[in-house]
Amino acid sequence: MTDEGTFVIVGAGLAGAKAAQTLRAEGFAGRIHLVGDERDAPYERPPLSKGYLAGTSERESVFVHDPAWYPENDVDLLTGTKVIGLDVAAREVNLDGGAALAFDKLLLATGSSPRLLDVPGADLEGVYYLRRLPDSEGLHATLSDGGLRVVIIGGGWIGLEVASAARGFDNDVTVVEPQSTVLKGALGQELGDVFAGLHREHGVRLVLDEGVTALEGADGRVASVVTTSGERLPADVVVVGVGVRPNTQLAEAGGLEVDNGVLVNAALQTSHPDIYAAGDIANAFHPLLGRHVRVEHWAHANRSGPAAAKSMLGQDVTYDPIPYFYTDQYDLGMEYSGAIGPEGYDRVVYRGDVASREFISFWLKDGRVQAGMNVNVWDVTGPVEALIRSGAVIDADRLADPNVPLESLLTPA
Repeated sequence: MTDEGTFVIVGAGLAGAKAAQTLRAEGFAGRIHLVGDERDAPYERPPLSKGYLAGTSERESVFVHDPAWYPENDVDLLTGTKVIGLDVAAREVNLDGGAALAFDKLLLATGSSPRLLDVPGADLEGVYYLRRLPDSEGLHATLSDGGLRVVIIGGGWIGLEVASAARGFDNDVTVVEPQSTVLKGALGQELGDVFAGLHREHGVRLVLDEGVTALEGADGRVASVVTTSGERLPADVVVVGVGVRPNTQLAEAGGLEVDNGVLVNAALQTSHPDIYAAGDIANAFHPLLGRHVRVEHWAHANRSGPAAAKSMLGQDVTYDPIPYFYTDQYDLGMEYSGAIGPEGYDRVVYRGDVASREFISFWLKDGRVQAGMNVNVWDVTGPVEALIRSGAVIDADRLADPNVPLESLLTPA
């Protein structure tokens, strides 16, 4: 096992911080440089649209480690430092101040950036994106007094979590979504409608099948959102949540293979044997699913950083966790496990009461469970993942029956 040399980690987020932690835990005694362009120490992003934004958790709770952890573990944490170049031949990364860091092995964990709204008026004051800690701080300060007209562009996870927080502060909230329901791309029409109903019950107006053509302002500040049908939605605040793009610029500059992220094998190794990728940017080959998969959620960063670190140390790593994410909106908590393949699914099976929002839904293809989502039902992630991993044809009637333990579905009735 490699126990000396210099390892550089570009990207001081959750994946990068967990990689540094794992390197030390596994006995690596060499130098570790952890470089990030944000001023803050590594932190976790889910609270930015959940508890911290809603005011139910403290700022200190978002950080991966106590500030003292980095010097105590001899990790050179360089915050507020942008890496502007990767010279693979010289085995070094170039910093924006003119310095360079040499590496024996390199981990890219550069994350993603929000997709920008490309319409007239998008640069007006009062238009927010939510990706970084200062974004959440600014949005919380704006929303927390209540009484504002908030228009959210995009009915995805970020948009709906912001809607939940904004309604919690008694703001008037409208969500504009170009598809026929919220979360349609992630969950399909039926399950998207469950979340649509949840938000309507909490006073959110949903403007569906509509895009945005312009933002209009007064005195440099946003005042309304113009939809594709020509409706003008009054707005004191606009939050844009239309997806993210993986930050692959360094990988491209270094000549690494890039396709919807940085292509890596099941050991999270890029097309260069001494360069690895983790977190949002890693489009990793998943042995169980038989294809490359790029995941943008907390669990993936939390898992892939340590896995990449072990791989960098020469350990035999096969990174194959079932993709997982969660959300909290109002009184609804949800966990989702799995990944719908390119061929999609042909059936959704429900276990429990959808109307009361206490149920598990399963997406099936040819009788095999592709994904499962538990809503206000807990401690079932393990059995759901076991069903997915098995690849077995499951009896749909037994799957739907709450009296049949999930653990028993892999054994004959």
